[in-house]
Amino acid sequence: MAFEGLSDKLSAAFKRLRSKGKLSEADVREAMREVRLALLEADVNYKVAKDFIKSVTEKAVGNNVLESLTPAQMVIKIVSDELTELMGQSQAKLQFSSKIPTIVMMCGLQGAGKTTHAAKLAKYLKSQGRRPMLAACDVYRPAAITQLQVVGSQVDVPVFEMGTISPVEIASKAVGYARDYGYDILILDTAGRLHIDEALMEELHEIKQAVSPHEILLTIDAMTGQDAVNVAKTFDEKLGIDGVILTKLDGDTRGGAALSVRAVTGKPIKFVGTGEKLDELEPFYPDRMASRILGMGDVLTLIEKAQTQYDEKQAVALAQKMKENSFDLNDLLENMQQIRKMGPLQQVLGMIPGVSNKIKDEDAQQGEKELKKVEALINSMTPRERAKPSVINPSRKRRIAAGSGTRVEDVNRLLRQFEQMQKMMKQFGNMGRSKRSKRMPMMPPNMPF
Repeated sequence: MAFEGLSDKLSAAFKRLRSKGKLSEADVREAMREVRLALLEADVNYKVAKDFIKSVTEKAVGNNVLESLTPAQMVIKIVSDELTELMGQSQAKLQFSSKIPTIVMMCGLQGAGKTTHAAKLAKYLKSQGRRPMLAACDVYRPAAITQLQVVGSQVDVPVFEMGTISPVEIASKAVGYARDYGYDILILDTAGRLHIDEALMEELHEIKQAVSPHEILLTIDAMTGQDAVNVAKTFDEKLGIDGVILTKLDGDTRGGAALSVRAVTGKPIKFVGTGEKLDELEPFYPDRMASRILGMGDVLTLIEKAQTQYDEKQAVALAQKMKENSFDLNDLLENMQQIRKMGPLQQVLGMIPGVSNKIKDEDAQQGEKELKKVEALINSMTPRERAKPSVINPSRKRRIAAGSGTRVEDVNRLLRQFEQMQKMMKQFGNMGRSKRSKRMPMMPPNMPF
């Protein structure tokens, strides 16, 4: 989980602050030493970490903090504000041209996920009501054009390609094609290298001069830490970038790149890749990321995910079923599938305040297994058994267990927990709480948290 190590260390440092009713300057400086060490271990740039600690300490040792009724909370708020400032203060949005097409030039080294994230960006923009088109300008890497065509077809976005002729000519022709056929966004997937060299930069310069892109986005791998920041600095100095897409933020990244890239380059992170699927791309919000790092969750992003994945008509129908106490196992299965569409369970739980810094990898993995087990159990039932679980007798239980690769005990546990869920829903219905909107789907039973 991204930032897990950093979050754990920061939480430990702040826990010691909270245990003291009144703070002294020495207490604050001791906590800041721990924070500084945590930042350096997270591969944050040394100068960035040093300046960050200096700024926080100067604000935290003031009389208005040390003499306040909740000094520890004041210090944490200062850290949160400084983290947000470090990463950009506010969301940096794409700049769209008044004339079509808006040209977005993707660049980066090989292996950073440039081609995949070109398709992810196209899918995201399409969901915003745009008409994007992809252009295959990487004519060197074997199967690069085919890869772009594959991911383009998966997100239902057209791909412009002219084989292995000059990338500059391909980019120029793509602009004309997009303009003629009404595509308002043109995303250029350019070539990468294993390392930065003059040939790469010269080609990117030529494409830039030929088509004058409105946005140059650099794709960098969050898991490479300070190397990613150095790559961003070099690309900005030699090419001039407008923003960064940070990939693999769902991996075991220490967070150094996310915290350092803007401070070092002056260019904002605009999007982050949060998984391998083509819909796992999120706009980057510095304040929300600071909240996640400090273990405070990210409710706004969680709600947005739920709203995009949970159909309003389904939510209304579900609320009515709850009111009438007619919620069955079909509804439970459908609800679970909606939850899984929101992303990996650990990622979802990590956005819940109070839970984010308590969920460990093994807990989340166990939760994923339980979700799959419940899904397998329900899928092994007949339509009648799902609609009316009371008909499930011992022989049916044995058949369901055999069909799902589980045990009869697992079937019994699911039925008991589903019965408890129905009782709880009946109580909610009696209390008039039937308006369960599309804000959040319910967590299924049998979860280990």
